[in-house]
Amino acid sequence: MTIIEVKDAKTKKEFLEVAVIINKKDPVWVRPLDSDIESIFDPKRNNFHSFGEATRWVLKDNNGNLIGRVAAFINQKKAYQSEHPTGGMGFFECIDNKEAAFLLFNTCKDWLAQRGMKAMDGPINFGENDTYWGLLIDGFVHPSFGMQYNPTYYQKFFESYGFTQAYQQYTNTIPIALPARVEKIADWVIAKPGYSFEYLTVNKFDKFAADFEEIYNDAWQDFENFVPISKEILLDSFEKMKPIMDEQLIWFAYINNEPASFIVCLPDANQIIKHLNGKLNLWGKLKFVYYKWRGKMDRIRVVVMGTKQAYQKHGLESALFRKLQFYVLPQNHYTEAELSWVGDFNTKMQAIHAALGATRSKTHATYRFIFPE
Repeated sequence: MTIIEVKDAKTKKEFLEVAVIINKKDPVWVRPLDSDIESIFDPKRNNFHSFGEATRWVLKDNNGNLIGRVAAFINQKKAYQSEHPTGGMGFFECIDNKEAAFLLFNTCKDWLAQRGMKAMDGPINFGENDTYWGLLIDGFVHPSFGMQYNPTYYQKFFESYGFTQAYQQYTNTIPIALPARVEKIADWVIAKPGYSFEYLTVNKFDKFAADFEEIYNDAWQDFENFVPISKEILLDSFEKMKPIMDEQLIWFAYINNEPASFIVCLPDANQIIKHLNGKLNLWGKLKFVYYKWRGKMDRIRVVVMGTKQAYQKHGLESALFRKLQFYVLPQNHYTEAELSWVGDFNTKMQAIHAALGATRSKTHATYRFIFPE
């Protein structure tokens, strides 16, 4: 077997093709857009390169056939927040062959160790954790846009190599119609004096980006390994969302004009992307517009929610879902919402999901491997 670092147009194309080779017989798998994967490794399109580094490899057998791929990266803002300096590995794809899988893992380990790392998390993304994060271990159904999907046999590779689960990630699904009790509470919250709600408008994005930054950094500050989000990261994310974004699926709550809570939802673009074979060229864009016009996106993915700590028991999350209802229900178009994953450590958000009537649809796991001395 031969491991080759991705450094030119030929190996970049091969890196993308490995995923097709491994998953082409799986009717559920959706090929991500090539441009989305490539943007992660492009310093001009991924702001994480300004405080980190990344590389990737493809693996070939003795006959020159593609049989695997993997990437490794270091996020300098997070690498030193745990007991062991920790890098990341991700975008792992491999045939059902233990020797090949271990060669890919070892390549990441050696690259990270050469740069001072003592452990690696994976499979994760060189970016925010809302996309391509964690190994799917339960719920091998249609993946929503940006969600990690992989063959079932990957779990045995990670665990036999020595990775252990750092935490599990639960993805829940709710119907668009909320329980009557939740609707009643939400209507009461919406009517309270001093409470106001706005959906995002593109022409005021700077304002909403500042509000998002303020809420997010307050809401998540007490979680382990928290790193404040920056406006640059938000602008990056906004540019990626724009092609599929529906402004009235992104809502903010204010209390006496103070930013207090938000919810960011996107249509499940994977319902269309599965028809594009990874290509968003002119023909791909025309097909995207056509399928969108045909109403082929009937699912919503709740990408992220956040509420300032001072307002986390004010019912704002229910009120924001109710605002979504007011927009979505009259259209009779969206039928289901998938809530972005919640870590097993986030009991508050798990309780909110349960109150909304959510049911478990997928479980991912983020693994950690501590390097032997």
